[in-house]
Amino acid sequence: MKFARSKKAADQPSRRTNQDRVVQTPAPSQFRRNQTLSGRQRSADHPESDRGRVHHLAARRRKAGGIFLLVVSVILVLTLLLTQYIARVTISGSSQQLSRAADSATYQEQVNEYLSINPVERLRFMFNETALVAFLAESHPEVSELSLRPLRDLTTAQLRVSLREPIAGWQINNQQFYVDAEGVVFRENYFENPGVQIVDESGISPEQGTAVASARLLSFVGRLVSVAGESGYKVESVSLPPDSTRQLEVRLQDVSPFIRFTVDRAVGEQVEDMDRSVQYLSTRDRGVEYIDVRVAGRAVYR
Repeated sequence: MKFARSKKAADQPSRRTNQDRVVQTPAPSQFRRNQTLSGRQRSADHPESDRGRVHHLAARRRKAGGIFLLVVSVILVLTLLLTQYIARVTISGSSQQLSRAADSATYQEQVNEYLSINPVERLRFMFNETALVAFLAESHPEVSELSLRPLRDLTTAQLRVSLREPIAGWQINNQQFYVDAEGVVFRENYFENPGVQIVDESGISPEQGTAVASARLLSFVGRLVSVAGESGYKVESVSLPPDSTRQLEVRLQDVSPFIRFTVDRAVGEQVEDMDRSVQYLSTRDRGVEYIDVRVAGRAVYR
């Protein structure tokens, strides 16, 4: 006798079992993967934890501190640029003892022209005094130095000018030229006229191309007066002999014979030969008209 067995739930097809299975949603308090261990749920009143709020406040403080530091840095840079910027230039004059006032307006105009060409140098720490003097020397060679005075006005720079003092002069074609101890030739003299004046007895007119030679001679005379002074000699007069623009006849104080120099040889070497010759002749009683030191290593007495 066979009995029919009832179907168990295990004998039902798996698809039917899955369809009839009820998926239970875990309770809010249950642990799930990737959930914090505390199991604390965030609410609308507490959107983040205390630790998160601390980190958020620290980030906001860092951001605010960075902005404050940036603003302070910008203010300091702008203040520095304002105190260093040169908007206007004035020439305060020279500290030297001048016989007449210097032409400050002309120098001031030239300085403003230079700053227009080089606007970066309107900042005091970028100001190039050497380049400015070289620029002025092209049209005003009598200027030897320009220096910034201490700051008195935020936008105004005061410059003190130093001028070249002549030690010899020469009049060429009704124009007076001067030369200083460095051999620089210029025309504007703000000092007393020099005691040494070159006397031109060459008989050669300036129109015959001697303008360049004149500047060279003046430079040579300036160095000659300076070097001779360092050796203890004072130049009284300088003259150009007839038919010559490259030789000089120099008379010294307390020295009887005059000295013949040439511009084609170094000044220092000729002064050394002159000194040895004068010392040699001073120990001997002989009448000498002149000493010629134009040839190296040889002095001629006559």
